Amino acid sequence: MKERTLPATSPASQAAQRAGIQSVEVGFSLLQVLGTSPGPLMLRDLAAAAGMSAAKAHRYLVSFQRLQLVTQDPATTRYDLGPAALKLGLASLSRLDSVKLARQRMAPLMEQIGQTLALAVWGNQGPTIVHWEESPQAITVNLRLGDVMPLLSSATGLCFSAFMAQPGGGRARAGANNSHQSHDRLPPLLRDELARMQKLARQDVPRTMAEVTALLDEVRRRGMARVVDTLLPGVAGFCAPVFDADGHLALGIVTLGSLANFDPDWDGAVARPLSAAARQLSSDLGYAGA
Repeated sequence: MKERTLPATSPASQAAQRAGIQSVEVGFSLLQVLGTSPGPLMLRDLAAAAGMSAAKAHRYLVSFQRLQLVTQDPATTRYDLGPAALKLGLASLSRLDSVKLARQRMAPLMEQIGQTLALAVWGNQGPTIVHWEESPQAITVNLRLGDVMPLLSSATGLCFSAFMAQPGGGRARAGANNSHQSHDRLPPLLRDELARMQKLARQDVPRTMAEVTALLDEVRRRGMARVVDTLLPGVAGFCAPVFDADGHLALGIVTLGSLANFDPDWDGAVARPLSAAARQLSSDLGYAGA
């Protein structure tokens, strides 16, 4: 039996395929505009923001309405995202693993800042190290996976203490370890640690609850936490918060190193890329905050 061969794709066919893909991309720009808009839009405003004529936008919107990606308010004639868009968004968010996404980004971040990195989530007893990657040039630090970081003398602890209860925020979220009681556990843990520091008469950490409050306010103002010489002598560290789509603290990205080669400046070679990486990960997790 003679073997059949598939006909070669003609230039006209290839052009049609390219046009079809381009058409999807053009139409998707309308959904992007609606997704970033603070509210429903009139056709003319939606079309202008997407860079197309109102007539062209209307044709796409008719199809999107049939697919329930877009709805139109019959009273105001304004367009907004529809139930199908919501389902797609929720499905995507439900499949996001914040720790997995963060781990994928640690290698390029480490290459950029040249310092040891770790990831921490909220556990039963406080912020807990769940991933650790040591820079080849870093000093050896006696920390292990599963270690619970102190709330007042580590950047990790200060970050979680500040952003778990930030104004307008919510409870921390740490995957399978998360519970509705996590936020309620923070105040007694802070009080217990403060009492221990007072007994030790340490001068390098807050000594009163008023000082704790002031320090956590500064962490929130800075957008991340920093310690110098408090966790370990001669060691500095930062911890930047990562938020999920609900504005809850998902995890902290931690870096630390010897003051001999670690830039502790708030706007330095370590803090800036760390902060940018945390903000980007928060955005990718659906967080819409500043």
